[in-house]
Amino acid sequence: MEFDFLKPIDIEVLDHIGTLTSQQLGSKIVLHTQEQFPDLDQIKIAIIGVFDNRGDAKAISDIDLIPVRMELYSLFPGNWNTSIADLGDILPGNSIDDTYFAVKKVVASLIKKKIIPIVIGGSQDLTYALYRAYDDLEQMVNLVAIDSKFDFGKEEEEMSASSYLTKIIIDEPNNLFNYCNLGFQTYFNSQEEIDLIEKLYFDAYRLGEVCNNIVISEPVFRDADLVSIDLNSIKSSDSGNFVSFQPNGFNGKQICSLSRYAGISDKVSSFGIFNHNNSAQEAVIIAQIVWYFIEGFHYRSNEYPFGSKNNYLKYIVPLEEEELIFYKSDKTDRWWIEIPFVSNVNNKLKRNTLLPCSFDEYLLACNQELPERWWKAQRKNIL
Repeated sequence: MEFDFLKPIDIEVLDHIGTLTSQQLGSKIVLHTQEQFPDLDQIKIAIIGVFDNRGDAKAISDIDLIPVRMELYSLFPGNWNTSIADLGDILPGNSIDDTYFAVKKVVASLIKKKIIPIVIGGSQDLTYALYRAYDDLEQMVNLVAIDSKFDFGKEEEEMSASSYLTKIIIDEPNNLFNYCNLGFQTYFNSQEEIDLIEKLYFDAYRLGEVCNNIVISEPVFRDADLVSIDLNSIKSSDSGNFVSFQPNGFNGKQICSLSRYAGISDKVSSFGIFNHNNSAQEAVIIAQIVWYFIEGFHYRSNEYPFGSKNNYLKYIVPLEEEELIFYKSDKTDRWWIEIPFVSNVNNKLKRNTLLPCSFDEYLLACNQELPERWWKAQRKNIL
């Protein structure tokens, strides 16, 4: 069985949970212990640790998630009614491919049960295993990475935390519909890589763009299936990561806001936090990132997928050569734009005919400008 890959939670964590009050998070979740595995029938979110960091050549020690769990379970939950389970950890396999296989099987089983896995720890190449978990679901995948780098590599080189995106793009079956990077820092990426993002009609937002107007990321998450956070995208003064020092990056408030946007998205079905440097200081920000994701999940509005358009105002914007159709929810005031469906392409793209967008993009259209994300999505639909 897939869940046989999971090791029970450490006794040290269980002892810590035993000292907490009934109001703290550790007293309100279901745990995988030596004695029992949680009944998943009522579970909505499952926390999983992965101890394999062989994809990161700079990793200097084994993964230790005990401080992360202690920090997380000491926090007080919001007014949540979400059922959460901690399923324990996946240990490194004999090879890193064995670890990918275990992660893929566990995550795929949870997604099929409509349980969102939160995967913590290990190197970011584990994002590839999360992506491959969607293989059996017969759908295209939208990947959002919060990362200072695009993580491209040469086709012939072995996959790593800094090159996994290449393998996602070229490996069959190719179910990647869109990749979006939030927070890239130009000096960490070659011009060839930046040009390739444009050539593939992917989306990328510089660190400064997102920090100056973090709301621009909300529609991006609303269209995401898988969200992957590289902890190196957070500046060291806020993350406590002084092993791999980062003078620039998101601050604590910004990364938690992004995590909440990911949680509140009706479409996000898996969430990964990677490249943990194993310091107790960094465990604090990881715990708060997870907390905000769960907080966001609690406030999901269940607007996706569209069952009926009766609850949406329709706006038609005529342009010189196009007619753009927007929808605005009367429940949340959020916006979508319609992408014309092309019948001669793979039917898996049908679900991408409504693209989340912002009010600003509607205003752009009113000023006779095509929203860039609409244009890119249509190009991918046609090709």
